[in-house]
Amino acid sequence: MKRRVLRWGGGIALLLVLLGHAAGYYPLWFVDSFDNLIYDTRLRMTMPGTPADQIAIVDIDEKSLAEVGRWPWSRDRMAELVGKLFDRDGAALVGFDIVMPEPDHSSGLASLDALARGPLQRDAAYRSALDGLRGRLDYDARFARALDGKPVVLGYYFGVGAAPSGLLPAPLALPAGAGASALADWPGYGANLPAFQRAAADGGFFNPVVDFDGSVRRVALLARHGGQVYESLSLAMVRALLGEPAVSLDYGAGDASKAAPGAALEAIELKTPGGTLRIPVDAHGAALVPYRGYARSFRYVSASDVLADRVPPSQLQGRIVLVGTSAPGLVDLRSTPVGRAYPGVEIHANLIEGMLDGTVPHAPGYTNAAQVVALLLAGMLMIFAFPWRRPLLATLASALLLAALVAGDLALWRYANWALPLASAVVLTVGLFVWNMSLGYFTEYRTRRQFADLFGQYVPPELVAEMSRQPDRYSMQGRRAELTVLFSDVRGFTTISEGLEPEALAHLMNEYLDAMTAVVRQQRGTLDKYIGDAIMAFWGAPLASDAHARDAVLTALGMQAALPALNRRLAARGWPELEIGVGLNTGPMTVGDMGSAVRKAYTVIGDAVNLAARLEGVTKFYGVGIVAGEATRAAAPEIAWRELDLVRVKGKSEPVAIYEPLGEAAALAPAVRDELERWHGALERYRARDWQGAAGCVAELAAAHPASRFYALWRERIAALLNAGEPAPDWDGVHLFETK
Repeated sequence: MKRRVLRWGGGIALLLVLLGHAAGYYPLWFVDSFDNLIYDTRLRMTMPGTPADQIAIVDIDEKSLAEVGRWPWSRDRMAELVGKLFDRDGAALVGFDIVMPEPDHSSGLASLDALARGPLQRDAAYRSALDGLRGRLDYDARFARALDGKPVVLGYYFGVGAAPSGLLPAPLALPAGAGASALADWPGYGANLPAFQRAAADGGFFNPVVDFDGSVRRVALLARHGGQVYESLSLAMVRALLGEPAVSLDYGAGDASKAAPGAALEAIELKTPGGTLRIPVDAHGAALVPYRGYARSFRYVSASDVLADRVPPSQLQGRIVLVGTSAPGLVDLRSTPVGRAYPGVEIHANLIEGMLDGTVPHAPGYTNAAQVVALLLAGMLMIFAFPWRRPLLATLASALLLAALVAGDLALWRYANWALPLASAVVLTVGLFVWNMSLGYFTEYRTRRQFADLFGQYVPPELVAEMSRQPDRYSMQGRRAELTVLFSDVRGFTTISEGLEPEALAHLMNEYLDAMTAVVRQQRGTLDKYIGDAIMAFWGAPLASDAHARDAVLTALGMQAALPALNRRLAARGWPELEIGVGLNTGPMTVGDMGSAVRKAYTVIGDAVNLAARLEGVTKFYGVGIVAGEATRAAAPEIAWRELDLVRVKGKSEPVAIYEPLGEAAALAPAVRDELERWHGALERYRARDWQGAAGCVAELAAAHPASRFYALWRERIAALLNAGEPAPDWDGVHLFETK
C-alpha cells in the first residue's frame, strides 16, 4: 500500500506540475527546451529542401567586400546597385535588410561646402563650379533619386536603449478598436535618413525574436512605437507586392471589435481584391518562420556581380529581391533551427515565401486547453490503468501511447501547419514510465558516485559536484560544440632536459605541471592531457559555459603570471628557469570519449584544435607569451587585445588574424592603453601601404620598449618592404608560416 501511494503520489505530482505549465501559469525551462528541440527536429524532418524560385537574395558577401571595398559602401554605389537591380535585372520588388541612418561624407562634398562658407565664400567661380559638381558629389541625394518611384522597402530596427534616429515609415492604418496592446512596444529605433525613407515605397523593421536558447524561430510582424503600429520588413514587402492591401487583426472572432475580453491575437489579415490573405501569428504578433531548408535554400547573387553586370537576365527577372549580407564580419548571422550561422536576410526570405504560399506554421488559440485535456487523459491512463506489475505490457502500452502522440502531432503539422507543443505529453509519458519502472532502484548516491568516476579525472571536484546535480545533461558521447582550447609548451625544453639528471627533471616537471594545472582548474577548465612538457586543456565541455573563451584567456594570463614565483622556487634548487608559450583558439570541435578498446580519453579534435596548437608554435617568433585566434578575441570582448599579425599557417589556405591578450580591459593601465592605440595605428598604416608612416610609429614603440622582440620584428619587416620597393599588386600583408 505504501509503495502504491508513493507511486501514485509521484505520478500525480508530475501531472500537476505539467498541467500548470501547459495551462500557462508558469514556464518550465526544460519542457520549453525540449519543445524547441522537438520543433526543430520536426521542422528539419519535413522542410521541403527545394530551392524557392520567386525570391532571390543579393548578397553583400565576402567576395563583394573584397571587390567593392569594406562596408559601408558609398551611397553612389548603393544607387548604382538599385538602378541595376531594376533597370538591367528586372527585379519586381527590392527590400533592404540593412539600415542607412548616417549621411555619406565619402565624396568630400561637406569639405567643399565648408570652403564655400569660409575662405572661398567670395569666390564666385568656385561656388559656381561647386554647384555644378553638387549633383554628382551628393551621394545621399543620388541614392534617394534612385529609390524614388521604385518598389523598394527599406529596413530599420527598434531598440530599447537607443535614442530615436532617422525617419520611420508611415504607421499602419488599423481599423478602430484593432486591439494592438499585446504587441511589443519599443521606445527607440534606428531608421534610415529621412530623404531615403520618403523616396522609398515603404519600410519595415527587422528585429528578430530570439528564444531563450539563442535561436530565431519566429519574427515579429507588428510592433508598437509612440502609440502607432508598424510592420516588419517581410510583411511590408508582401503588402508592397500585393498593392498595399488594408490590414486587420483577427482575434478569433472575425475582427478585433467582436473579440471577447482577453482574447489573444490569432492572425493578421490582408484584404486584397482577390480575397483575404490570412497570416497566423501568436498573441504578440510574431509568426513562426517556415524554413524551407538549410542556409542558401534561396537563389543567392553576389552584389559585386550585380554591380559588374555579371548576372544573367533570368536570375532576378520578375523576382522579389532581398539585399542583405552573409559576410561573417557584418554580424547578420543568426542561430536558427536549421543552422547556427544562418544569414539573417534568408530568415526574411523564408517568411515572405511562407506568407505568400500559406505555409506559416501556427498554434491555434485553444492550444493550452487542448494540452490540458491531453495531459489529463494520458496521465490518468498511465497512473491508474496501465499494468505496472507486468513490465512488458507496461512498456508496450507506454510506447504505443507515445507513438500515438507523436504521430498525431506530425500529422497536424504536415497537413494543417499546426505547431502544437508536444514536450509536456512526452515528458509525462516517459516520466511516469521511468518513475514507475525504476522506483526504488536508483539512489542519489549511486548516480553521483558514477558521475564522479566518469568525469573526476578531467574536471575539478567542485565542477563534478555541480554537474552531478543534473547528470542527464552531461555525457561522454561525442558531440559537436563550440569550445575554447589551450596548448602550452615549455620553450627550450630539450636543452633543459639534457642538463638535468632524470630524477631532477621529473621533480622539475612535477613542480611545473602542479602550478599550471592549478591555474587551469581555478578557471574551471577541463584538463585534457599532458604531452611531455605540454599541457592541453579546454573550456565549454562537459560543463557548458557562455564564458568559455574568457575563462581560457584568463587561464593563459594566469599561467604566465604564475611563472615568476615558480622560477624563484626552481632557482633556489639550482634548476633552470622556465619560459612558456600558450596558444588559444575558439571554434567548433568534436568533444567526447575517444580512443581504443584498451584506453580512451575525454578529449577534443578538429581544425580549431589544430589551429590552437599552431598558434602556440608562433609565440616565440613574435616574442610574446600568448597567441590567440580571431574567434577567441571575438568571444572575449572584456579582454584587451593586441593584434599581432595576419598569418597563413601550415595546412591552412585562409589567413587568420592573431592576437595577444593583455588583461581585462577595465583594469588596463593608461600607458598600456596608449601603447595599444599607437600600435594599432601603425598596423593600419602598414596595411594601407603607408610604410614610411608605419616605420615611424614602430620606431617610436621600439625605442620606448627596447627589449620587445615584437616591435623589433615589425621594424625589420617594414624596413625590408621599404628596401624592396613597391610590392606585387596582390600583396595582402599576410605572413606565411611554412612550418608547423
